Amino acid sequence: MAADLSQIVKAYDVRGVVPDQWDEPLAELFGAAFAQVTGAGAIVIGHDMRPSSPGLSRAFARGAAARGVDVTEIGLCSTDQLYYASGSLDLPGAMFTASHNPAQYNGIKMCRAGAAPVGQDTGLADIRELVESWADSGAPEPAATPGTITQQDTLEDYAAHLRGLVDLTSIRPLKVVVDAGNGMGGHTVPTVFAGLPLDLVPMYFELDGTFPNHEANPLDPANIVDLQKRVREEGADLGIAFDGDADRCFVVDERGGPVSPSAITALVASRELAKHGGKGTVIHNLITSWSVPEVVRENGGTPVRTRVGHSFIKAEMASSGAIFGGEHSAHYYFADFWNADTGMLAALHVLAALGGQDGPLSGLVAEYDRYAGSGEINSTVDDQAARLAAIKATYEGRDGVTLDELDGLTVTSADWWFNVRASNTEPLLRLNAEARDEATMAKVRDEALAIIRG
Repeated sequence: MAADLSQIVKAYDVRGVVPDQWDEPLAELFGAAFAQVTGAGAIVIGHDMRPSSPGLSRAFARGAAARGVDVTEIGLCSTDQLYYASGSLDLPGAMFTASHNPAQYNGIKMCRAGAAPVGQDTGLADIRELVESWADSGAPEPAATPGTITQQDTLEDYAAHLRGLVDLTSIRPLKVVVDAGNGMGGHTVPTVFAGLPLDLVPMYFELDGTFPNHEANPLDPANIVDLQKRVREEGADLGIAFDGDADRCFVVDERGGPVSPSAITALVASRELAKHGGKGTVIHNLITSWSVPEVVRENGGTPVRTRVGHSFIKAEMASSGAIFGGEHSAHYYFADFWNADTGMLAALHVLAALGGQDGPLSGLVAEYDRYAGSGEINSTVDDQAARLAAIKATYEGRDGVTLDELDGLTVTSADWWFNVRASNTEPLLRLNAEARDEATMAKVRDEALAIIRG
């Protein structure tokens, strides 16, 4: 077999080291398999700024075209720009990116028409099976009439669509520092922000898939240090950091303080509910802050708790008709955006909220940041199931404590909660804890960690 696909086909996407784990010939087979599984007559493909992305993307296009599928290449784009193309053109799509992974990695995020997700249960397992069989026995027979490969630029249309979803016409002038991390934010931000009353201070906008300045993962505190310093130096109103494929955004306030993604979720939820007349369902995963469902209810909405992961969120968005969804990882999903995630639209909401009043961002978000949280703490363990069982045995039957296993194990009391989940890909347990005050959170966190780490 050309590759060990169990190592690169993940729960939601394809991801691995190029060329060690996958390469252009394999990408061509993925293109052919994607064409067969979706049954589409036409697809759209985009790619990020990684050195291997153009070649892999074109190989995938060749594989699909050989099966008779017409391919529209939109070239360099952010992942949410690819979702825009899939939604607006009503075509299945493939995005070549490894998000925030190091330079030697690349991957494919795939969706059906209208940006509907392709995961293990929605076509990815079938794609893997086909690629494995063809890698063993040779490529499939080409179609009698191959498809065409054409190019289309969607950046201006994508930017106009986003600006049409948030009213920024009457905001006060704002100074905003944006750290693109040498990722696709450097490509999309200048066009999306064009014409807005913003004094934009760009950082690391040069597209460079080797990430020379820092890893393009703003959830790691080490990667926003430069942004925090620059916001303070510039006397800016806020800072925004995007990850490598610019589908997630992270916000810092005027003092350089990080704003939790839960607070951003609550802020955007309140705005989306206001837009929908104080009615609507808002999805949040089970490790977002207690403040999220509280704010949703206070603004007339219905909060729905779900498992972690974009395929679960998007499925729940579709089935419940939700208007918005948010995750602790700074993924934000909008009904106005085909239920897909877009950090750029969340960033525009933050700019509109801040620019629509006179106070600083720290004051604005304080209303949405009500509890003490631990953040996600990873522990390497020998036996994930045994450690989870030990936690369950410790807390089960304790007065005033409830347990649920929607995703890992969540233990809840009147004044605190914590969740422990196993990683699907590494021997890790992930702990998130929250409480009404810092001291209680630290006590709960340390007690759980003592059990996890044995």
